[in-house]
Amino acid sequence: MDLKSLAMGLGFALMWSSAFTAARIIVTDAPPMTALVFRFLISGLVGVALARATGQSWRLSRKQWTAVLIFGLCQNALYLGLNFYAMQTVQASLAAVIGSTMPLLVAAANWLIFRERLPVVGVMGVIAGFIGVAIIMSARISGGTDPFAILLCVIAAVALAYATLTVRNASSGGNLLMVVGLQLLVGSAILAGPAFVFEPWDVAWSYELVVAFLYTTLIPGLAATWVWFRLVGRIGATRAATYHFLNPFFGVAIAAVLLGEALGPRDLLGVAIIMGGILAVQLSRQKPAVAGPVTPGSEGPKSETPKAEPSRADAACYASK
Repeated sequence: MDLKSLAMGLGFALMWSSAFTAARIIVTDAPPMTALVFRFLISGLVGVALARATGQSWRLSRKQWTAVLIFGLCQNALYLGLNFYAMQTVQASLAAVIGSTMPLLVAAANWLIFRERLPVVGVMGVIAGFIGVAIIMSARISGGTDPFAILLCVIAAVALAYATLTVRNASSGGNLLMVVGLQLLVGSAILAGPAFVFEPWDVAWSYELVVAFLYTTLIPGLAATWVWFRLVGRIGATRAATYHFLNPFFGVAIAAVLLGEALGPRDLLGVAIIMGGILAVQLSRQKPAVAGPVTPGSEGPKSETPKAEPSRADAACYASK
């Protein structure tokens, strides 16, 4: 966990969290699904072009094609589609908090459904995280936030958690950037129909809209994904996932600075509890170092940290914004 890894982890969390504020700016001036169709189309074409330019192949493994389809549907069409639609009435900070619960949902599903062992600290982290979400949601609902829009954000987070649980080892076999680009194109194709049928072309063009659209297309859409996989390759999936605990804080902080969204005492308390819960879950999954054998001529036992295979909770989060 050197300085470069630290910078990459902080950069990923910052880019991931900033997407909610950018999305909020977009949906106030443009139809949400239509904006996503064009965003996915541009990001996907750029990703595929870069993949081909670097020698990556169209020939994907069966697991990779499964990842392309499932992430295209669950992450792009459902997770981002529902979030963009909900953020017409829901504040970016609340959407960021709900979206940040994905690691908690995955850990809870692994523990309760798949019966994977989760240490006591991890169980307490899951429970604390959901308590923090409940504190924030109760504060926002009492303040007049649309409950239906909140429900859409919750369904979106569940869809992303489902995709993460379903697709494993999609990054193996190479052609990673090609996989990312193709799943974005799948999301664009799925949303194109509903956008054409249900949304009028009603765009209030502005400098802020253009900048927000370009930013969310290139930075969270492609750059964050690239940084994430570089980080996973550098320090491993479990350690990289620890940086997710920063997402609630960055999400509400960016929305407060750029959009002027007010933060009350219950919001701050809930964010702190969620961050602690996510961190506890991720740290509980860390494998301790094991002592290696003493070989002749060595000065003593050498410790190594085995490179653990990623579990369901560590599955790669493709272009999650």
